[in-house]
Amino acid sequence: MRAVLLDAPRPIEESPLRIGDVEVPRPGPGQLLIQVSACGVCRSNLHMVEGDWVSHGVPATSPIIPGHEVVGTVAALGPGVDAFTQGERVGVQPLWWTCERCDYCLSAREELCFRKLITGESVDGGYAEFLLASAAHTYLVPDELSDVDAAPLFCPGLTAYSAVQRASLAPGQTVAVFGLGGVGHMVVQFARLAGADVIAVGRGRAHLDVAADLGATRTVSWDDSGAERTLQQDGGVDASILFAPSQDLARMAVRATKRGGVIVLGVNADVGELSFFDSKTIAESVIGDRQQMREVLRIAAAGKVKAVTESYPLDQAADVLLRLKRGEIRSRAVLIP
Repeated sequence: MRAVLLDAPRPIEESPLRIGDVEVPRPGPGQLLIQVSACGVCRSNLHMVEGDWVSHGVPATSPIIPGHEVVGTVAALGPGVDAFTQGERVGVQPLWWTCERCDYCLSAREELCFRKLITGESVDGGYAEFLLASAAHTYLVPDELSDVDAAPLFCPGLTAYSAVQRASLAPGQTVAVFGLGGVGHMVVQFARLAGADVIAVGRGRAHLDVAADLGATRTVSWDDSGAERTLQQDGGVDASILFAPSQDLARMAVRATKRGGVIVLGVNADVGELSFFDSKTIAESVIGDRQQMREVLRIAAAGKVKAVTESYPLDQAADVLLRLKRGEIRSRAVLIP
């Protein structure tokens, strides 16, 4: 099969990716072989390719196939798999496997499992014609969703939904969403579904326009000298959700959030000094669990949220990652093998 391979991490400008031919994997016990029809391109893929997470053991093997938001059809079943049939449309999210035995797995917090394997980082991912998947972490794709529309739901959709739940939003509250890319544009939609007014904070007219189209009450450019003043009107926002990797924006989010409010971090961030007098809550959010994934698919199938996508052939993966790095992808790019 054709696949995009990373041999050794280095800047995307130095062409670390190559297209190669590799053997189609065979499913073992509890596994599926999926013929890939669409795979979203995530900034996490870029971090891995460029070596930002080498100190954390990512990538775990070399060469490795990136990609962790995958949709395709079941091509073969491994021993013991009876929940799926050949030809069914399915999807795979970043959580490729969890141990099912630790306290985190047994309390619906499996994304925190210390032994978890991540699609495209611990094991080969979806930048390929076929993907090996764990049946326990594979999901049926509703008929109402196309392959391209469904693929981003398996990372930005799930990640956004989980972050909004962590914010505990209520109807009539106001939330500021920092960063309006692949995840942020989904956060805007889920926050609106929760009944909140959304202030979308981003850079670049294209991202701000997408947020406005998706229901943001107001849009604010973080380059505007009056951005923080705008956020602090009426005493500030009830919650802030951060998906922009910036120390300055993290601290702006804290300052913009009311006393007793919630700041949800979807990226690594230095939020600075906190005052216990303000009783603000800092919540971190990573990926999401299987039940949340199923809920995201149901919500999207009902037409209540949508991923804004642009499609590219598989052999343009390196170019797409370069465009992502330059901020030239409007919301979510999807590769088509």
